[in-house]
Amino acid sequence: MSDIIKLLTVLSFIVLLLRRKYRIGIVLLSASALLALLYLMSPKGIILNISAAVTNPITIKLGLSLIMIRVLEMIMRENNLLAEMMEASKSLFRNRKLVIISMPMLIGMLPSLGGAYFSAPMVNESTKGLKMSQEEKGFINFWFRHPWEYILPLYPGILLASAVSGVELRTLIIVNLPFAVVMLLSGFFLSMREVKGNVEYSSVSRQGLSSFIPIILIVLLVMVFKVELHLSLIILVIGLLIFYRYGVGKILKALKYGFALDVILLVLGVMLFKELMEGTGAVSFAFASAILGVLLSPVHICLILTKEYFNADIWVIYKKMLPASAAIFLLAVIEYLILS
Repeated sequence: MSDIIKLLTVLSFIVLLLRRKYRIGIVLLSASALLALLYLMSPKGIILNISAAVTNPITIKLGLSLIMIRVLEMIMRENNLLAEMMEASKSLFRNRKLVIISMPMLIGMLPSLGGAYFSAPMVNESTKGLKMSQEEKGFINFWFRHPWEYILPLYPGILLASAVSGVELRTLIIVNLPFAVVMLLSGFFLSMREVKGNVEYSSVSRQGLSSFIPIILIVLLVMVFKVELHLSLIILVIGLLIFYRYGVGKILKALKYGFALDVILLVLGVMLFKELMEGTGAVSFAFASAILGVLLSPVHICLILTKEYFNADIWVIYKKMLPASAAIFLLAVIEYLILS
């Protein structure tokens, strides 16, 4: 019981700091300090956990991914690729709502750390000129990238569930398909209500289609050639720097933009908090194996990255997530009763 009380204290502390608009990296570093204090960790234990967080391969991969995503965003923005991509999406999808969710759903097919940070600027670009809050943009970016978790075998969760349960993967995908559909429908119902109709039609130019090449290359490298996201991004960024003939000055400017202090603090905060949760044993209370539990976790990396990019109030995002999650949970109960 004491573990639950300590964990609730830490989560309440996180909520308080987030409500006061502190940056998420500072929040998680502060929460890590509180966690170590509540569990009376020794100085040696704290140092070991800090060392483990800093040297963890995931820390390095996540940090490189976020840095390279920022550099890539800058390159694409400076060379009008984001704008051209949105114009091409308007021609391809026509429906205004489909244009907005197209990038989160496409990037969401990549089960990689940092993917939400990749699609965020594209959601921002596609909603220009619309009266839409940062929180609604954040919800769209977060929610519409996750239906794939229920049905896409690229995600390890569904593969593990099949292996552990003994249920054939194909059967599990069919059973989970209604959850993905409800997730999509609930997302449409709870966002973009003021977004109506089609965009103005114009034929897709060759230049517009070519703007998708960086995204297509990332998808191919990760999904087909099994290259990890951070390495794929490094390869792509180097290729674009060469293609657009960036000089030393512009390269240094792009790298400076990528190596933002907020990104470094964010990665360190997330990973240190994770290490301390595992080191204290509190993690068996903090995380649930169910996808909904992961989606609603205040330390879900996609949610953290989305909140950070849009500088959104995380609890306004939760106001949309909770009813949408309730719809999925209700369907799960109904499906369970029917299959039972």
